[in-house]
Amino acid sequence: MSKQYIYLTREGYEKLREEFECLKNVKRKEIAEALEHARSLGDLRENAEYEAAKEAQALNEKRVAELQDKLRRARIIEDEAISKDEARIGAKVGLKNLQSGEELEYTLVSEMEADFSRGRISVNSPVGQGLLGHKENEIVKIKIPAGILEYKILKISR
Repeated sequence: MSKQYIYLTREGYEKLREEFECLKNVKRKEIAEALEHARSLGDLRENAEYEAAKEAQALNEKRVAELQDKLRRARIIEDEAISKDEARIGAKVGLKNLQSGEELEYTLVSEMEADFSRGRISVNSPVGQGLLGHKENEIVKIKIPAGILEYKILKISR
C-alpha cells in the first residue's frame, strides 16, 4: 500500500476509525453468520446465498485493509501547527466571487473528507489548489473546466 501521509481533520479521522471498527467487529460477524447459514443449506457448488456471502466477505475484508492502511498513514491536522494567515488544509476561507458578487465560505479538507454540500472542498480540487497558499485580501484567478473563477479572499480562519 502507499506510504504517503493522509492529512485529516480530527472529525475525519474519527469517522474513518468508526467505519473500520464497525466493519471489523460488526460486519465481519454478520457475514460469518450468513456464511454459516448458507453452508447449512447444503451443496455449496450451486448455493447462491453462499456465493453472495463469500463476495460480501471479500469486499468487507478489502475495505478493512484499505481503512487500516489509511488510519496507519493518517496525520491529524492540528490547528496550532498550520499558518493561520494562509489558505491551507483545515482552513475556512471566506471568498467573494468578483464576477457575481456572491460571498462563499469553503473549508479546505483532504479528498476523503470533501463534501461540497457542506462547503468542504478538497485541496486537490481545482478551486482548492487555486486557494492554497494565498492570504486575506488577495485576488486569485482559478482555472476550472468551465472557465476562470476570480475570487477575493475575505477571511481565513481555523
